[in-house]
Amino acid sequence: MTGIIRSVEPIELEAPGDERSSPWSSTVLFVRVTTDTGAVGWGQAPTTLMTRPVFESLREVARFYEGRSLHAHGEAFAEYDLHSFYRSRSMEATSALSAVDIAVHDLLGREIGTPIAELLGGRRREVVRAYSNGWYSDCIEPAEFAAAAKRQVAAGFTALKFDPFGTAFRTLSTEELDRADARVEAVREAVGPTVELLIEYHGRFLPEAAIRAGVRLDAHRPAFMEEPVRPEWCDALAEFRRRVRTPVALGERLLDPADFESFLRRGLVDILQPDITNSLGFTGARGIAGVAGAHGAPLAYHNAFGPVQTAATLQVDATLPTFFLQESFEASWPDWKRSLVTGYELSNGSFAVPKGPGLGITVNERAVERFASDRMEPKGVEPPWVVAGTWTRRAGGAADAGKARRRSR
Repeated sequence: MTGIIRSVEPIELEAPGDERSSPWSSTVLFVRVTTDTGAVGWGQAPTTLMTRPVFESLREVARFYEGRSLHAHGEAFAEYDLHSFYRSRSMEATSALSAVDIAVHDLLGREIGTPIAELLGGRRREVVRAYSNGWYSDCIEPAEFAAAAKRQVAAGFTALKFDPFGTAFRTLSTEELDRADARVEAVREAVGPTVELLIEYHGRFLPEAAIRAGVRLDAHRPAFMEEPVRPEWCDALAEFRRRVRTPVALGERLLDPADFESFLRRGLVDILQPDITNSLGFTGARGIAGVAGAHGAPLAYHNAFGPVQTAATLQVDATLPTFFLQESFEASWPDWKRSLVTGYELSNGSFAVPKGPGLGITVNERAVERFASDRMEPKGVEPPWVVAGTWTRRAGGAADAGKARRRSR
């Protein structure tokens, strides 16, 4: 019998002293949706100085879902869309709605005993190729990037993403560009010609600097360059695509299928990178997949926040006609984050798509209770969106570890 949604509960988790690679995900934001039958579904929302705003938006979304039949979730979605006047331009509102939508689909899949991929039209693949991110924490010198990249390739990854730009922000001096070029060159030489390199800009540059960097780094044959400028600078994106040979990827800051369609129609992007936790969950994923399919655009989902997000994204990946690559931080996670969920596996650079009902995972509720928090995210020396130790050398980082090994010989 279909349950009634009893509660929509946002849960913040943190272990700030135990996050070596991705400072933004030292805080994790889950949502637990429970029905009156006791069934539980799980979703996840973004962090990156968004945790408390999205947490409060989840309370707003909860008012539209609680008390409704699970199978009336579309009505709740539509009613929230009606009332949330700024939803299409509010990451807080859209992220909250996305997290609840993920959890509701988890419940629906569990109720009928099937993976969410079957609810989305069925699987096209059982295995999803991943690219590694987060692997270059505590890397500043080219040799450190090269050594870390070799370890990822030895672990089975055939594609690596990294931000080589150090502390450069907005502008880019000749010296800063030389250092970025040296890092990419070192990685290319370390991993050889067949491993795909993905260059992360983080939308940090003004257009002139982004284009200069793109023209220079073209020589290393990246598979894509991600967010060379902020996505709202549409004319600059068009100019970047005219001047730089490498394909442009973006999408983690786009919130609606209509945004993706607009960027494709105007020739501003080659590879789409939606994030299921802020682009309307599975409901939005259906629309984005349709847009990508109509334009023949590859899809490479953004995935930087945690294990429920990964599990949800894998369910979408399994169904995509234009799937390209899947981002993964799993190889760089600390133990506390690994303890939160079981049910999917990363092996030899690929994910096996979970076959269990719903998301196909089990959430460790004891770990959720252990790491529960209600604090704002920590603010460090580096911006929270960079991989740790790439702006400021940290004690105990890669260079210090290398010195210790040399002393012990």
